[in-house]
Amino acid sequence: MNTNISLPKTPKLIEQISKNRAVFEIEELYPGYGLTLGNALRRVMLSSLPGAAITFVKIKDVNHEFSTIPGVLEDIVEIILNLKQIRFKIYNDEPQIITLKAKGEKEIKAGDIKLTSQIEIANPDTLIATLTSKNASLEIEMQVERGLGYSEWETRKKDKQEIGSIAVDAIFTPIKMINYDTTDMRVGDKTNYNKLKFDIETDGTITPTEALINAAQILIEQFQVFTTAASKIMKTEYKKETKEELIEKEKEEEDITKSKIEDLKLSNRTQNILLENRIKTIAGLLRLKEKDLLQLEGLGNKAVKEIKKALGKLGFTLKSEE
Repeated sequence: MNTNISLPKTPKLIEQISKNRAVFEIEELYPGYGLTLGNALRRVMLSSLPGAAITFVKIKDVNHEFSTIPGVLEDIVEIILNLKQIRFKIYNDEPQIITLKAKGEKEIKAGDIKLTSQIEIANPDTLIATLTSKNASLEIEMQVERGLGYSEWETRKKDKQEIGSIAVDAIFTPIKMINYDTTDMRVGDKTNYNKLKFDIETDGTITPTEALINAAQILIEQFQVFTTAASKIMKTEYKKETKEELIEKEKEEEDITKSKIEDLKLSNRTQNILLENRIKTIAGLLRLKEKDLLQLEGLGNKAVKEIKKALGKLGFTLKSEE
């Protein structure tokens, strides 16, 4: 029986609905892997892809979000909600301060914000506020940061908030919508393989293709931690097992060497000569060289060969001549 888990086909783009929305399809997934991979990739795309958002705003002559500004159609709550819709692309990890200054009767949009060189706006046509008179003015200072997922303002208010600034809930994720669906498909004579389809819409700061690739890369990096750790554990276990085996082997050899010469089952003549020379154990025999044995009266080459053969069966040899 084949125990290999086959790999799916390369993901392919099957529909480009808009610039920021696309549908991908992955075919020939091993049975059950459509749900396994689909759920994992979806969760990573929603929670772990970095993005940028406004975290604090400071509006001139405004101390809290329940204020209004003369000559501005929207109240502060509405303005903040509009600011949260602006999608930023930031090129470093440091918080960026951007500003907006407007006067006169007009609509103010995201494209009117004065940016640093490290920031771009993906949706410059987003409405921020409407000035309804020639004397109306609006000045806003905003802090933009990189982050993951969703960050509530309460988590940042106590640590970083300046006097007069308003903390804003930050939606960092660049994913606006993601759905996946799995269906069965035929591969050879089997009909239970999976086809996985992703419908991904981003905020324009990354493409749907980048979102899918980056999510897969994050999962690979996470799983590599397990494979690396497993390799180290296996090496440690092997070393431990080898060490224990050596200790056990040495113990066994030590036990054997304590055995009597009689246990070698030598010829009576050879055995008697050894005993007469007070060589009573295998350990005592192993301390001798071949030339030492030949010096024993009555012990010739034939007897020495017999002794070496008997020791060899137990995995021992006479002491080296060096």
